[in-house]
Formats: sequence, structure tokens, C-alpha cells
Amino acid sequence: MSVTLISICVFVCVSAIVASLAVLLRGQSQTATEDRLQLLTGVGPVKSTVTNEPNLLAQPLDEKIHILEEFVSKFLNLRRFMEQADISMSPAKLLTICSGLAGFGVLISLHPLIHVGFAPVLAISLFFLPLMWVLFKRKRRLASFAKQLPEAMELISRALRAGHSLAAGISLVGEEMSDPIGREFSRCYEAQNLGQPLDEALEEMTDRVPNLDLRFFVTAVILQRQTGGDLAEILDKIGSLVRERFKIYGQIQALTGEGRLSGIVLLALPPVLFVVMFRMNPQYVMKLFEDPLGNKMLAAAIVMQILGALVIRKIINIRV
Repeated sequence: MSVTLISICVFVCVSAIVASLAVLLRGQSQTATEDRLQLLTGVGPVKSTVTNEPNLLAQPLDEKIHILEEFVSKFLNLRRFMEQADISMSPAKLLTICSGLAGFGVLISLHPLIHVGFAPVLAISLFFLPLMWVLFKRKRRLASFAKQLPEAMELISRALRAGHSLAAGISLVGEEMSDPIGREFSRCYEAQNLGQPLDEALEEMTDRVPNLDLRFFVTAVILQRQTGGDLAEILDKIGSLVRERFKIYGQIQALTGEGRLSGIVLLALPPVLFVVMFRMNPQYVMKLFEDPLGNKMLAAAIVMQILGALVIRKIINIRV
């Protein structure tokens, strides 16, 4: 590798790390809260308050849309994604951490003991590492919400039979049940308590929590409020249906355990074998990076590995 290319890589890595630290440690000198206080006290210039940002209930006063978040929002609603994972960090800070880790991966690849051909692999892997962490937290939180939902429906049903209103039943779920379902139902109750129609508050909860059973619950509530009927009985039936689905899902997980284990072994075998061969005979493995035919073989192997993972995932994932 030429000296110029190495210098460019080092400059990009150092710049990414410095920018990451600057965004993480930087404090805003003038927040929106301070601007409003100055406006009320008559100190400082008067600024226009007409903006296209969400209202104060949906967005903190001192939070601004970062250019990285604006770019990523074209492909993924990262803010909603992190909200579903219950992560208080801003999307801009998360993307900055990802960029810093990617630069750190390129910097590591410049070490004499590591071949520079690993630079893209390390950079991409470290860049997506925080996003995978968010994905893991989101999946675990949504799974916990789904397990709590039948009990929440039965609790609302018992509250209705005891003579309480639907809003009181939702408030009871928020008070008696733990997170994440307790927090979401409390947020729904507070929204309608501040004047928002209950139907809209429930619809917003389904947007925050993409759960099909919750959608059934909200649809049943909205239809009952429009047409009438025994909502308590409907909730009992939905709760029992969800419980039966969980039983069937557990049986499917037990039956597909062997296939999932086989998929993990088959997908992990080529990377592990590559590392072992690299430690035993580096020159033998470097042909994949240095020779044009080796590059094509490596690309074909990666594509086939991805296709194999998708096929195995399609086989073992059975929707209930």
C-alpha cells in the first residue's frame, strides 16, 4: 500500500474519532429553553418561534435534528427504532458512535500484524455493532411486551366487570404492571387525560409498539366504542387466543431447535476456518485478497453465505 493511501486512511480515522468525541462531549451553548427564558425576561434578541418541529410533548426542547439523522431518515426511522428499544440516546449520537467505531476499525487495520485488506471488514463490522445492539434491545423489549399483553387484557377485562371505565382499566395496567407494557399504557392514559381522544392515544401506542396482538386489542376497543358490545368478553377471548399462540410458538421453537443449531454451525464454520488458516499460514489466505481470481472467489463465498443464511432462516421461522 502506498504512503499516500496510508496517510489518507490515518487522516480519515483520526478525523472520525475527533468528531465523535466532539459531538459526545460538546455542550450546547444556547438551548431552546434558555432562548425562551431570555424572551420572557426581555434579555437577548427575539427569535421567531414558528417552526416545523414536533410539539413539546413529542420532542425535548433542546433536541435538534442532526444532519446524519436527516440522511438516515430517508431509509430508516431511527428515532422510532430507538424509542421501541427504550434507548434515551439521540440518533445523532448513536450514528456518531458508529462512525467513530468504523474509523477505529480502519485505524486498527493499519497495525503491522494485520493485513490492510481487513480494513473494510473491520470498519463495516464495528459500524454496525451499535446498531445490532439497538436491534437486540428492541427485539427483547417487544418480546417482553408481547408476553405481558394477555395479562394486561385480562386485567382490563376484570376492571370493566368491576364497573370501572376503559380509561381506568388502562391506568390500572400502567400502575400495576412492570415495563415495558406498564410504561406504554401509562403514556396512553396520560395522553387521553391531557385531552387527546382515547382512540387516537391507542392508535399512537400501536405505532410505538408494532405488535399484531396489540393491534387486535386496539381495533376491538375502537369497534366496541362505535358499535357497542361486551368489551370484557372480547378482551378475554383475545387474551386466551394470544396465550394459545404462545404455546404453539414454544412447541415450534422446540421442534426447530436442531435446524437452528445446524444453521449456526454452518454459518460460523467458514469464518472460523478462515481465522484458523490465517493464523497457520497467512500467505495461503492472502491469495483471496491479492489475486483477482481470489477476490472473485471471496465475493462469491460471501454471497453464497448470505443466501444460505436467508434460506435457513426461511425454513426455521414459522409464523404462528
